[in-house]
Amino acid sequence: MQAESTIVRAKDPMVPRLYNILRVQKETHDTFTLAIQPLDGAKNHAFRPGQFNMLYVFGAGEVPISISGDPADLYTLAHTTRATGTVTQAMSKLKRGDTLGVRGPFGSDWPIKAATGKDVVIVAGGIGLAPLRPALYEIVANRSRYGKVVLLYGARDPSELLYKRELAEWRAQLDLEVHVTVDRAVGSWRGNVGFVTTLIPRAPFDPLNAVALVCGPELMMRFSVLELQRRGLASPNTYISMERNVKCGVGVCGHCQFGPNFICKDGPVFSFEQVEPIFGKREV
Repeated sequence: MQAESTIVRAKDPMVPRLYNILRVQKETHDTFTLAIQPLDGAKNHAFRPGQFNMLYVFGAGEVPISISGDPADLYTLAHTTRATGTVTQAMSKLKRGDTLGVRGPFGSDWPIKAATGKDVVIVAGGIGLAPLRPALYEIVANRSRYGKVVLLYGARDPSELLYKRELAEWRAQLDLEVHVTVDRAVGSWRGNVGFVTTLIPRAPFDPLNAVALVCGPELMMRFSVLELQRRGLASPNTYISMERNVKCGVGVCGHCQFGPNFICKDGPVFSFEQVEPIFGKREV
């Protein structure tokens, strides 16, 4: 009986699994990436690009964080987040060898398989690149399955750009189109200046045969979708990611209700067609 109850508890989505911190990578002045590994040495629970985990910091609490690592890595998870609240501030102080509790993965995913044979446009704003990175990893690993692949990425200024080394590597690949912009040019920046939405009108993709993946601040996503629609990309082929007020991860607490949907179990990835009637309304 004891063995059976142990198995049940292990499968309970409300029970965290213990992970060991392998690396802490500082991305910007307030943003960092944790690379973590199961404490028992076993494989990760498989995740799909776009899904999130609930990360528990002992003595501080729990927060939802998108998985930002490679889905093909069976033993290491990566989560990129900004130190903004009580839990993420505590998380930013963790070091190699410390322990985290992890529940998940939860939620819906980017439509990577459905995009086969189509152009893929990835539009990211600020830390919104983190939930999109696993999708890019998977697309690059299976590059021949897709048409043009375009990454449009914007940040407030050059110091706010994530994954600078990888951005350089992606830009060097001949079969990827990578365009980066900043709101304010400071220092030695000689690239594009302006909101990420200004990159969409001239991005090289066929709107009649494309899928767009969009993640960033809500206002940025709203105007990005409008620009994509002006290009002729239909709402059912445009996908956004939302993480708002998630507390339990399994749809029982109601904190993340968004109209008729729950972000944690129906999202965080939605086609824009699903949420268009209520997206951007202040009262929702």
